[in-house]
Amino acid sequence: MSDVCIVGVGIHPFGRTDGMSGVDQGVFAMREALKDAGIEWPDIQFAYGSSDAAGNPDTMVDQLGLTGVQFINVRNGCAAGGSALFSAQMAIKSGEYDLGVAIGFDKHPRGAFDAKPSEYNLPEWYGDAGYMVTTQFFAMKIMRYMQLNGISRTTLGRVAEKAFRNGALAPHAWRREPVPLDVILDGPMVSDPYSKFMFCSPGEGGVALILASEKKARELGKPLVRLKAATMRTRPPGSFEVFAPSIDVERGGSATKIASRDAFAMAGIGPEDIALAQLQDTEAGAEIMHMAENGFCADGEQERWLAEGRTDIGGRLPVNTDGGCLACGEPIGASGLRQVYENVVQLRGDAGARQVPGSPRTAYSHVYGAPGVSAVTILEI
Repeated sequence: MSDVCIVGVGIHPFGRTDGMSGVDQGVFAMREALKDAGIEWPDIQFAYGSSDAAGNPDTMVDQLGLTGVQFINVRNGCAAGGSALFSAQMAIKSGEYDLGVAIGFDKHPRGAFDAKPSEYNLPEWYGDAGYMVTTQFFAMKIMRYMQLNGISRTTLGRVAEKAFRNGALAPHAWRREPVPLDVILDGPMVSDPYSKFMFCSPGEGGVALILASEKKARELGKPLVRLKAATMRTRPPGSFEVFAPSIDVERGGSATKIASRDAFAMAGIGPEDIALAQLQDTEAGAEIMHMAENGFCADGEQERWLAEGRTDIGGRLPVNTDGGCLACGEPIGASGLRQVYENVVQLRGDAGARQVPGSPRTAYSHVYGAPGVSAVTILEI
């Protein structure tokens, strides 16, 4: 079976854009992707769109054109964008279509996410008791991980420091100023051990990725950025997930471990073959834990990796080269697609000041969301 290729990418800068709806930002990204691919909207045969708080993506046809295109909306927590991409590549792999799009956008209200217990099959008392506050859950989860694996709070700070340093080099990032390590560590505490600089913020933005069969990609004359694997998985028994009402005594795996394992098997390569990675970093500790869950290091090795700069842009495995969620914010519908956008730009050699050296040939992306879903993609050029 031939590969699915990404032939066009477009992004609306992340952050806050007053006077522009989430749909408007998605339309902007879509038009940029069409321009990049050298095609027009009527050429698109299908679309999968993701948004959590900014309306139904299929309403974009009002602005893009009423072509009768099949357009399916996707909601899947923070993994919504990755899920839209997974669905889009399956439509092409099936042989039904040659050219389609995965698009995501969002425009969240200011402040923390306000999840509802009923959306996650939980009783109302769960929210009344404060357990839906994600900052508290993630702080508790990383505190446990740090104690078990010898991770220091300084290492959490180094993750955020790297994120803001990289974000300063990415035109689409929201936070575009470096923040010194001591400022990060001494910042106002939100939920111990996390200061305000160690959490991402809900935000706005849009990303569009145009996918094509290999035959169509060759017809368009585009560089063959191949989607070697795309997986989306839910949680196994014994996992410890956001909005989980309890934790099993007998610990199991995680949705991320399953999605990562299956993606590597699908691509026929291993973690050691990846040149750069975008990992879910809604908070600094998430990047730490996900480095191990995706197979790039053992639990506890992150302490040395960060101290030695191994995840810097010029390091052994550059992680979150555009600053990730910490610098870009997290518009849920667009966030997972932003990771893939960044990987495509890197593989093309078009990342400018944040370009990973050495002409990288492989790139990895990973998203994680409530109540325990994960999506992974592997690209190769």
